[in-house]
Amino acid sequence: MTKLRNRSTDMTTGNIARHLISFAAPLLLGHIFQQLYNAVDSVVVGNYVGKEALAAVGSVGPIINILIGFFAGLSLGAGVVISQYYGAHNDRSVHDSVQTTVLLVLLLCITFTVIGVVFTPMMLRFMKTPEDVFQESAEYLRIYFLGVSGLMLYNMGSGILRAVGDSKRPLYYLVVSAVINTVLDLVFVAVFRWGIAGAAYATIIAQGISALLVLVTLTRTKENYRIVWHKLKLDPLMLKKVFRIGMPTAIQSAITAFSNVFVQSYINRFGSACMAGWTAYNKIDAFAILPMQVISMAVTTFVGQNIGAGNLERAREGTKTAMKLGYIGTALPLAAVMIFAKQFISLFNREEEVLYYGTLFILMISPFLLVSVINHVLSGSMRGAGETKIPTVIMISSFVVFRQIYLAVSSALTDSIYVVALGYPMGWMLCSALMFLYYKSGKWKKRIDVIAPSNEVKE
Repeated sequence: MTKLRNRSTDMTTGNIARHLISFAAPLLLGHIFQQLYNAVDSVVVGNYVGKEALAAVGSVGPIINILIGFFAGLSLGAGVVISQYYGAHNDRSVHDSVQTTVLLVLLLCITFTVIGVVFTPMMLRFMKTPEDVFQESAEYLRIYFLGVSGLMLYNMGSGILRAVGDSKRPLYYLVVSAVINTVLDLVFVAVFRWGIAGAAYATIIAQGISALLVLVTLTRTKENYRIVWHKLKLDPLMLKKVFRIGMPTAIQSAITAFSNVFVQSYINRFGSACMAGWTAYNKIDAFAILPMQVISMAVTTFVGQNIGAGNLERAREGTKTAMKLGYIGTALPLAAVMIFAKQFISLFNREEEVLYYGTLFILMISPFLLVSVINHVLSGSMRGAGETKIPTVIMISSFVVFRQIYLAVSSALTDSIYVVALGYPMGWMLCSALMFLYYKSGKWKKRIDVIAPSNEVKE
């Protein structure tokens, strides 16, 4: 058995809450800095270029998230495989799963870059992007996809580190790249006046640096999760396990992101001011939702390691603790967002119409984040156990099928931005209710994918 080092964490013993908090805290800070990428882009272009540029940055978000969401799902599957083997102290399998994951991601980087650049105009037309923001949206999106490999490689590398309990070093690298992104944004946009293209170049340069840092770390480590470049291979067994666990989540993420393209198209009907307000709201919402997201990721690793070690009861206790932490962590930032809604929107743009729409979206949608804690934590827990199929079906049914039916029917009955704004909360409530019922039924335990066959799962 490889000796565990301080930077990785064995979560199969010790205080559960302490493990979840110590893992999630640096992860939370890391995601805050990651969100600063797009937030800084939006703040700079919204203040130095105009509301049309702010609308353009926001309108391409759903398109980017289709490919990134698909990739993130596969990375999550790889993380579950690695964390379970790591928890079972199976060094050889950890090594093979890491080499397979890295080569798979390199191939996907090429694929996603080509798809993103080639199909940019078609995707923007599909979303009914208004002509006054179309050219800027296309310019930003093409540049972003040319450098999207940086984001993908960083997420892959940090996912490997998180799978073995190390969430601190990915944070350090994000801090560095976020600072670089902020400085370059101001230089390229405010000083050089490169417009929206400057914001895109700043982002891909910063993401490239974060990818380089995490890859160097994984190459130089002496642990069993080290990248050995000349030994990269697509191991059939590992690839099958990564796809079996990760593909349902990948499909769910991609389809949900695709569904958001339709949501964006409904928003686009109300003009650039509404689009700009929607963009500002989404940037703020991305920060408010972070606590539940990192708790979900923490419980995935926690459950993965404990399932690998054969301790289902400890995995269950970890889920209960994660739920409590998720509620506490979400309620605090949510209160601040609700109280200072208009002030937060004004950071992006101060035109009265933009302020109106942005504040409206916050006040109508944000309170329902507390409901969303349920589906985040429970889906994260079941992913760690290798059960991704039913949670994926529940999410697609709620976030895609139901939401699109709701928007189509309600928009046909009334042309109201209020009705459109409620599309997200309606999906969250349905998803959380169904996820809770499935988890409480206990049927997911029969579908646990224990990839460390030498260990029996204890009830």
